[in-house]
Amino acid sequence: MRRAELQKTLDELLDCGRFADYCPNGLQVEGRDTVRRILCGVTASQALVEAAIEREADAIVVHHGWFWRGEDGRVTGWRRQRLARLLAHDINLFGYHLPLDAHPELGNNAQLARALGWEVEGACATQPLVLLGHLPQPMPAAELARSVAARLAREPLLVGNGERLVSRVAWCTGGAQAYFEHAINAGAELYLSGEISEQTTHLARETGVPYLAAGHHATERYGIRALAAWLSGNSDLEVDFLDLDNPV
Repeated sequence: MRRAELQKTLDELLDCGRFADYCPNGLQVEGRDTVRRILCGVTASQALVEAAIEREADAIVVHHGWFWRGEDGRVTGWRRQRLARLLAHDINLFGYHLPLDAHPELGNNAQLARALGWEVEGACATQPLVLLGHLPQPMPAAELARSVAARLAREPLLVGNGERLVSRVAWCTGGAQAYFEHAINAGAELYLSGEISEQTTHLARETGVPYLAAGHHATERYGIRALAAWLSGNSDLEVDFLDLDNPV
């Protein structure tokens, strides 16, 4: 497949144009024109770049790419090392941040619900990235935390009343702690995200709505894996997903 065709396919599939994001979505580093082999991963780290080189990949597709708003834009030190390896081996880098979070089927939020066995009701009216849904059956927050730990293979941090019976939940993967109040106002009985902030702890205690911080990486492995499977099933490309260990 030509690089431009791959870019058009991904951009249209994930509806990139409707997002005002913190980074450029789509093709971030241009490599060779013909793409036969793709390596997908959560983050475009040096380790993922080296794995792509070893596997002779023509392109890398990730959720967390490069060139974030507010970063120092100078290409020195570790930034130079990453970019130099990518350019030296003529590998394309594609990154899809909010578009991959929000996709109704392949997105991180939709795929996390599938992994946890939660039923999706829809998006929160005041913050569309936050999804609302319900559990297969009500359970105490502490029991729900144990269920999430078993499904994600990572121990989450539960803040708030572990004995509260939970049926209706809200969630947004990654660093979405700022959306907690939106979830509370929408009637959620528990909110799950990847991270938690100092002030979020007090909000959970004072409102009686437990907060479950299940890990940034742990909650965002599923969208890019689903995208890799979609690419593999809808093209002649050789597509692999590599989940590099990250405890966060």
